[in-house]
This record gives sequence, structure tokens and C-alpha cells, in this order.
Amino acid sequence: MPHASRTIRRLAFWSIPLAFGVMGLKFVAWYLTGSIALYSDALESIVNVIAALAAFIAIGYAQKPADTGHPYGHHKAEYFSAVLEGVLIVVAALLIVNEAVGGLMAPKRIEAPMLGLAVNGSAALINGVWAFVLLRIGRRHRSPALMADGHHIFSDVVTSVGVIAGLGLALAFDQPRLDPLLALIVAFNVLWQGWKVIASSVDGLMDRAIDPADELRIQQIIKAEADGAIEAHDIRTRMAGRVSFVEFHLVVDGEMTVEQSHEICDRLETALREAVEGVQVIIHVEPGHKAKDEGVRLS
Repeated sequence: MPHASRTIRRLAFWSIPLAFGVMGLKFVAWYLTGSIALYSDALESIVNVIAALAAFIAIGYAQKPADTGHPYGHHKAEYFSAVLEGVLIVVAALLIVNEAVGGLMAPKRIEAPMLGLAVNGSAALINGVWAFVLLRIGRRHRSPALMADGHHIFSDVVTSVGVIAGLGLALAFDQPRLDPLLALIVAFNVLWQGWKVIASSVDGLMDRAIDPADELRIQQIIKAEADGAIEAHDIRTRMAGRVSFVEFHLVVDGEMTVEQSHEICDRLETALREAVEGVQVIIHVEPGHKAKDEGVRLS
């Protein structure tokens, strides 16, 4: 867990200078060409910079240990970063629409097109590699902030590729109005990506249950490791960033001693922690007459 935290924080830190570098390349491409589509792509990269800063701060806060004011930890801080990123993406989309409408009213020819497209293409390549890294590590360690950043950067790559291909067509057919039209298409794509990031993050803030496959694995572990108990019911799970919370009622024989039931609980907690990274377990022990004949039958 400490190693995973260091990896996530290190990636979040390096996202900041990389976002600044890519933004610089995209503004150079716009400066060389005067293209509204490339300008819209550069505007979106400003969001990448702000989002990278926000993710780094949120990840650092989320990794703080639990305290008296936050006894369950600070894990959900990453979701707030992801929501902020989604809102910023939407703002970027609206700015792009404004530029595109102006370009449709007064279309301009593109200057130095090949050099500008080459610069923008190099920025897209850098973003593509970094998005792959963020998504892979973000999935492995279940980091909402890294995942949101990775998805946003990947959408930026798609946007850049679309802009480069579209501007190539605009130049080939000598149609300057295709440039602002491409910017509008970029804006709608950015808007859709922003909505998905916001929806996913809000879902996380609403204490969403863990994946069904992981829930099934948890039930199998309970059944395998709860020897001596009668039943486990009211199994509930929720996710908070990289931490999974598991809570259930464990029914044991009413004649069983506290020490014996505690041994079963210790065995279950150990098995679950070994199988599910970052899991926190709460077990409520009940006597035999509390059995509901539902959930996981253990004997």
C-alpha cells in the first residue's frame, strides 16, 4: 500500500511539468498556423495543467492517515479532484464554441500548416504515451484522480488526431470554414468527455458498491475461512478511492465464547486483506437465533 501511494503521487507530480510542456507545444502550433481548431486544442490543454495541479493536491490529501475528524480516512478527496476536472473540461468546451462561432463568421486561411501540424502531432504523441501510463497505473491502484486525468488526456489525444486529419482535408480542398467547423466538433467531444468524468466521480462520492466480481470473491473467501460460524448476511461494500469497505453480520452458535468468535473474525479479516488490496473490514457477531437463512450459509 505505501509503495502504491508513492507511485500514484509520483505520477501525479510528473503530470504537471508534462502538461505545461504539451500546452506550450500546442500554443506554438496555433501561433504558427492561426488555426482556430488548433487554438481550441490548445485551450483544452490549459485544463490539463489545472487538472494536473488539482490531482496532485487531492492525491496528497487523500493519502493522509485517518484522524479524529475523519476516522474513515481522506480517500474521497480524489473524487473531488475528478469532479473539478470534469467541470473545467466543460468550461474549455464552451470557450472553444465561442472561438469556433467567431471563426465561422470570419474564416481565415491557415499559415505554415505543415510545421504547425507537426508540432501539434508531437504533442499528441507525448499525451498518448502518458495517458496509457496513467490509465494502466490508475486501474491497478484504483486511483480516481489518475483515472480521470488519464481519460481526459486520452480524449485530448483523440481530439488532436481528429484536428490534424480534418485540417489536412481543409487544406486539400481549400475550405477555410472547415477549420472552425472542426473546432465545434472538438467542443462537443470535449463536452461529452467532461460529462463522463463528472458522472463517474459523483457516482464514487455516492458510496458505490465494489465490482460484482470482487463481491463474489469476498463471499467465497467468507465461506472458505469462516469455519465454525453458521451464516454471514447483510454483506455490504462500498468504495472510497483506493480503499474498499466491507461490512457484514456473522452468525455463530450462541454457546460459543467471545474468544472463539473473535478468532473466526481475525481469520476472516486476514484472508480478506490478503485477497483485496486496501480493504477495511467490519464484522458484527450475532448469536444463532439471529440467522436469516439468507446470504452466505457457512454450515
